[in-house]
Amino acid sequence: MNERLIAPEKRGEDAEQTLRPQTLDDFVGQAAVRANLKVFIEAAKGRKEALDHVLFVGPPGLGKTTLAQIMARELGVNFRSTSGPVIAKAGDLAALLTNLEEGDVLF
Repeated sequence: MNERLIAPEKRGEDAEQTLRPQTLDDFVGQAAVRANLKVFIEAAKGRKEALDHVLFVGPPGLGKTTLAQIMARELGVNFRSTSGPVIAKAGDLAALLTNLEEGDVLF
C-alpha cells in the first residue's frame, strides 16, 4: 500500500485507486479467468518462482490492466506497464527489460 500525505483537494488518481479492485476476490466477472489466475499465482508462490507468461486479449475496458495489477499485488512483485508506441525501437524494449526485477509483471 502506498503511503501519501492526505490533502483536502481531490487528486486524479484517487478515484481510479478507489474504484479498481485490489484482489482477485474483489474483481467482478470472468469467474473462469479468476479461478485459473488463482491457481497460477498459488503455484508460482508455492514454487517460489516467477509466474509463467500469461496473455490477456480483448477490447479496451474489460479489465486486462486491472487483472495484471492484481496479479502483481498478489505475487508481491512490481507492476510495469507499457504500450506498443512507447517501444518503437529495439533499444526501447531492451531498456525496459533491463530495468525489470526478477518476478516483475510486465504488461
